[in-house]
Amino acid sequence: MIKRVFFSLFIFTISLIPFSFIPKISLAGAPEQEQLIRIGVIPDTEEVLIQSSSPFFIKNKETEEIIYEGNNEEITILLHSTALIETNYRLQAYFKTIESFRDDWLHRAEAEGYETYVEPYNNGWRLLIGKFPADAGFGEREAFRQEVIAKGLAGNDSFWRLSTIVHGESSMKIVGKNMEVISEEPVVISSENDLITINGTTYRGIAEMNFNSNGTLVAINELPLEQYLYGVVPRGLPPVPFDQLEAQKAQDVAARTYAYANLGKRSQDGYDLLATTAVQVYGGYDAEHPLSTQAVNETRGIVAMYGEKLITAVYHSTSGGYTANNEDVWNSEPVPYLRSVPVFDRSIITVNSIIDPATSKNAPDLPGEDEGYESSWSRYYRWKLQWTKEEISAVLSDYFNTDVGEVHANHIVNRAGGGRVLEIEFITEQGTFREYKDRIRWALQYVNEIGNFSPLLSTLFMIEPVKDEVTGEALGFVATGGGWRHGVGMSQTGAVGMAEMGKTYDEILKHFYRGIELVNIQN
Repeated sequence: MIKRVFFSLFIFTISLIPFSFIPKISLAGAPEQEQLIRIGVIPDTEEVLIQSSSPFFIKNKETEEIIYEGNNEEITILLHSTALIETNYRLQAYFKTIESFRDDWLHRAEAEGYETYVEPYNNGWRLLIGKFPADAGFGEREAFRQEVIAKGLAGNDSFWRLSTIVHGESSMKIVGKNMEVISEEPVVISSENDLITINGTTYRGIAEMNFNSNGTLVAINELPLEQYLYGVVPRGLPPVPFDQLEAQKAQDVAARTYAYANLGKRSQDGYDLLATTAVQVYGGYDAEHPLSTQAVNETRGIVAMYGEKLITAVYHSTSGGYTANNEDVWNSEPVPYLRSVPVFDRSIITVNSIIDPATSKNAPDLPGEDEGYESSWSRYYRWKLQWTKEEISAVLSDYFNTDVGEVHANHIVNRAGGGRVLEIEFITEQGTFREYKDRIRWALQYVNEIGNFSPLLSTLFMIEPVKDEVTGEALGFVATGGGWRHGVGMSQTGAVGMAEMGKTYDEILKHFYRGIELVNIQN
């Protein structure tokens, strides 16, 4: 029996990007064998369903002993444990690579009486503070977050992790036709046609069932990295309707670079990357498309580098006219290749600003609704959202965990050179509240198309009061903006627009990532 006792272990639901560390890779000759990658397709669970349309085998990973042979059937793998399992929220205050900062933070936090957790990660440490039950409301947790921010124990970009901790011993139960096996070791499932279905999604390569750092089950898909990209590119940039081959190639190189740069970063849980938006979405064999596969094959082995290091190839849906500097979105040091760039052709563009410089600080001129590389490809290139006075009061009250009362005004205090809001203040009946950079999107949530609250589409916006034309009564606020998501790195719809105008994938990449070189690591 393998004993597994855990004290500070976490599920990764969202990812901060530590720009201070970008690993090097060897460029000396072709690898002896094809690079494999391990994807945590189901990172934390107590039950998984496995299927194959061809004969398959389940082996003990360590001994290679065959545990079970099946054919075109479904098996169930369950967590089998007598251990104590608990799930709680913990706040990730910082990611740091400096030991003195870690030690000072621990001293100050413990002096204040807070529970602290330090998790080694990516040549540094995740610094976590506090503990709330899984059913704790957002308002209660946000009040704690603001409390520790005010004490200098967490950054404005701090966020919550939902963590599961298993105290004790873990094993798994494998249930098939007329069979039940208990295994204390990881198992590998392979099929004759090299296709395995995990919880309804089919993947190339093999499946592995293992125990993650929480002591619960993790389902891992291991396959050649280039085949992994077959299932990444069409989910990152759907070939329907974004059917420009050069844009698909740019998306592939960015995804490949990101994958190589992050190999091994989640090894404590047995895999390299997640399959979700926390990293980059991977849809497996089911997501593959001929155009995306062609793009992968024609750019095989090509990655983007700055100096001798792989770049952090972040990307987003739509910039709105200008991409963002990384430090204008996240609390990170400036990265030379992640600079704000225009997403339009300066030689043909006319100026038509969405932002009124007279009322909004540091507002730049942006291309109009029918201009720029993104305009015909993204419904988020320009947008307008509206709140009633009751809605905006409710949104801000929930975010700041206090009844703000009536919202009198929203003042943009400062903007970045590319137009994104760096600081905003909300003038309310109960005082002035502030938020910064990308956290502004979570403060100004709106009701989306399906009736749920969503973060503001981007921080490239202006916000104005709405008044009754007859009575002058305040009715609410309207935000006019452009772009979708953080705006750093490559704009995916911008890449499509550039490809449509004849730009090649290397031209696209070198536009969005300044000063980079493209290198084939397999040559």
